[in-house]
Amino acid sequence: MNLETRVAGTETLSVLETAALLRELTAGLIAVTDFDTALVRLVGIAQAAVAGVAWCGFTALRAGEPAGVAASDPALAGLDDLSDGPDTPALSAIHRREMILAEDLGRESRWPDWTARARRVGVHGVISAPVDVDEQVVGAINLYASTPDALTTRHQLTAMLLAEHAGLLLAAVRNRERWAAEASERHAALLGEGVVGQAIGVIMTQRGCPAPEALEVLRSAARSLAIPLREVAERLVATVARPREG
Repeated sequence: MNLETRVAGTETLSVLETAALLRELTAGLIAVTDFDTALVRLVGIAQAAVAGVAWCGFTALRAGEPAGVAASDPALAGLDDLSDGPDTPALSAIHRREMILAEDLGRESRWPDWTARARRVGVHGVISAPVDVDEQVVGAINLYASTPDALTTRHQLTAMLLAEHAGLLLAAVRNRERWAAEASERHAALLGEGVVGQAIGVIMTQRGCPAPEALEVLRSAARSLAIPLREVAERLVATVARPREG
């Protein structure tokens, strides 16, 4: 993102305001493992935390293609959705790699169709700031005002701050999403693997528990005995298969 502010005036965010915003964003997204859920939380937190911003939205691209939107007000989701037309402030911010400001849409001529739609739903000003997530995903966070000339230097600085921090948090969400998917695949492989699968079946029968719980019992035993999971499974299956005396 181009961090040149290109804004006049002396309004700045205080250290306490900055810390509070970053803390709230981090707390809201730190444990999320689903990207779409993270976007919804992001725009909700941003809209509630930034005074003077009536609505907030997010536009995401994956490998250059639309990859989802989020809006603090569902009625305005179409403004962030590129399927309604690519000529938008968000796409301008993404392509130009810099913040886009339209203080009064009544004087705006860059995105005529989008501007007309925005004004019909009560939007009169917008800031779009590009967000770098990872090698595949980029986006823009969009701050909307309900009155002309309401977006100040403070809002521009806030948008830059949001974009930078959101990029880091969303990248972490994407990583957790990938790890969760990989763990699920490994989990499914273990459930289907010969002796491990048999051992899980034994535990499920003995305890009346579901497969994930049975797998965790095996893992706990492996950790306690400091031996591989497969060896624990082999011992259990061998014990059950052994003929009873008498």
